[in-house]
Amino acid sequence: MAGRRDGDRPAHMTGADDALWARQLLEQLRQTGRDVHRVVTWLAGAVHGSACLQGADGGLVAGTPVPVDADLVADIAAGRISSAAWDDTGRHLRLVGVEQPGSSGACVLAVCRETPFDRRASDIVSHTAQVLELLLRVHGSTEAAHRLERATSDLRLAILQLLMVEDTVAARRVAAGLWPGLLDTDTACVYVLEGCAEDRDRIAEDCLDVTREQALVVRCPAVDAHVIVVAPRDTAAVPLRDLVGRRPGILLGGSAPQSLASTATAYGQAVSALAVARFRPDKQAVYAERTHPERLMDPAALHAWTARLLRPLDTLAHHTRAELLATTRLGLEFTAVSAAKVLGVSRNTVRARMERVEALLHADFSDLTVRAVAHLALNTQVGMALDAGEPAPAHARLGDLLTGPALGTWARDLIGRLDSDSRDLRRTLRTWIAAGGNAERAAQTLGMHAQTVREHVRSAEPVLERQLLAAGSDLYEVVLAHLALGDLHVPVFSRVKTDHPDSPVHG
Repeated sequence: MAGRRDGDRPAHMTGADDALWARQLLEQLRQTGRDVHRVVTWLAGAVHGSACLQGADGGLVAGTPVPVDADLVADIAAGRISSAAWDDTGRHLRLVGVEQPGSSGACVLAVCRETPFDRRASDIVSHTAQVLELLLRVHGSTEAAHRLERATSDLRLAILQLLMVEDTVAARRVAAGLWPGLLDTDTACVYVLEGCAEDRDRIAEDCLDVTREQALVVRCPAVDAHVIVVAPRDTAAVPLRDLVGRRPGILLGGSAPQSLASTATAYGQAVSALAVARFRPDKQAVYAERTHPERLMDPAALHAWTARLLRPLDTLAHHTRAELLATTRLGLEFTAVSAAKVLGVSRNTVRARMERVEALLHADFSDLTVRAVAHLALNTQVGMALDAGEPAPAHARLGDLLTGPALGTWARDLIGRLDSDSRDLRRTLRTWIAAGGNAERAAQTLGMHAQTVREHVRSAEPVLERQLLAAGSDLYEVVLAHLALGDLHVPVFSRVKTDHPDSPVHG
């Protein structure tokens, strides 16, 4: 019986051997084995030689470098030929082109062994080249998807940063390209979700899913564990609450409805509510759920006082004024570093802008009472519009605003919560505020250790349901309560030009 010889196939090679290497090659396509380096390493072992994959530019992609003719590689990479073979004594080469999506040329798979390539080895090389092409195509698609995801995430952050500085026109223009109608709204709410930093990407994806991408979802640039959601017309409240209810370990803080131009204010409210959420069984809180001092003041008088206090900024160009106000609002809520990350500027820029506002207002932001008063004015400026038909008091003063009966009742109820503690937390907190939030200076006044002062302040937080050790709205409300009770002196800014230059500007 006669038959055709199977090339140079060794007699001991069988169909079972072919099936073995084929199965091994297919294993490389499993989800856990899709790695170009592993495939090239497997190929070298399978043919008992060495192998490498070169990019179109000649750079090594995977494997061990194999000396090859540069012109031959260039021809294959350019597509002029698809493969080549080179047989010499003690050195036998196979070169195969491997298409690479998104590249101007093909990669080149180079395989070298000491013995001639039999049919088995040749089949392994050709089939491996096909597998590598599939993997490169998958990797290219995955990388493109990741680049698109990063670009989209950066775009969302850019939109948020524009909203933070009240540039709503530019924010709408940027958003219109990818999310038409997203910011076609007069009001919005801001939510901040807090979880583990490692879970933030998943939380952000969940937020996109439950809001059906009808909200601006941003990974906070300042706090790794935070996800910020700007929801037009407060459309995300229910789905976000449901999400937090299903996911233990996540906190949710939400703002009151605000205009888009007041996004920075809404963000501060959401962070403030997040602090309250820590003490809630359901780990959720909304800023509007509690009474705030500015709501208990006469609106007309508050607006008139705010306008008079901030009048020095009215001489600035509109965009400069808006930039300074937005930066200072965030700078009073957070550290300069955090505010800089949220705004996308340097911390030195934040400090410089705040120092300019200090100079214009003749203020000293190292004084907590001054910071609280400035915070009240800045948030009133964007959050409380005065009815055009309502007459404004000619010379409203902060001292008058703080003596209202409703505000006094609120302040006594709030600060009075501390009276039941035998450690006299109220005295410690008052002294700590007067010392500018400096535990060491307060400790010297009280005759106790600085750590004890910090522990007292920390103990007051759950009682007051406000975060005190981190500067922000919570702390400033407690400061205003002390001012309303007369436990702290009402700050007096340096004289500024007013209708009555002989009268100092209180607050």
